[in-house]
Amino acid sequence: MSIRVLLVDDQALVRAGFRMILDAEEDIEVVGEASDGEQAVFSAQQFKPDVILMDVRMPNMDGIEATRKIVSADGANGAGGASSDDVDPALDRPRVLMLTTFELDEYVYESLRAGASGFLLKDVPADHLVAGIRVVAEGEALLAPSVTKRLISDFSAARAAKAKEENPPAGLNELTTREMEVFKLIARGMSNSEIAGELVVSETTVKTHVARILMKLGLRDRVQAVVLAYESGLVQPGAS
Repeated sequence: MSIRVLLVDDQALVRAGFRMILDAEEDIEVVGEASDGEQAVFSAQQFKPDVILMDVRMPNMDGIEATRKIVSADGANGAGGASSDDVDPALDRPRVLMLTTFELDEYVYESLRAGASGFLLKDVPADHLVAGIRVVAEGEALLAPSVTKRLISDFSAARAAKAKEENPPAGLNELTTREMEVFKLIARGMSNSEIAGELVVSETTVKTHVARILMKLGLRDRVQAVVLAYESGLVQPGAS
């Protein structure tokens, strides 16, 4: 089954370049294009893509607001065929992969809060773009290590400090000791296989823990788990 992709960028040349790259892949199909956030929301409903490549800065409606609408319950009527063991099927929506020009674009963090499943730089090599789409389509988070650590450190420290003065997020006290361990490792950007190696358990066991964590915390995917872990102060920016 091919991965259905929607391209969203206000520059036609950028969309054309991405389409050329993706059309060469047998397992990826570009089902549509949009030049701003408003068109993106409509196109997501019309084409039901698995993955949306979304620019951050666009006229009329930016990529952050478009992402928020698309991943919300009333923003889309479901995605295509891609799914994940880590995600409740009832919450299956198109997965948004944000595209940004700058490594420390302040809007990227807000994009993750809005529901994006990850981000890439626009000048990423073609093979990394293709790999990123496949990763996101499978339900994993795409948080480039070279960018994410600096991004979270810069934009989540203040929120984490404020969170300490408030009540912990609902659901955290329902996590078992093992689930809390897995939650912290997810927050540090580790994949299921890496977590399995760290805890010396099977990858299937890790998938089960991840699914339970997302369910207990009312989260859609791993990216939301990362954001919650830092904002709640459970994981400190810069911690090893």
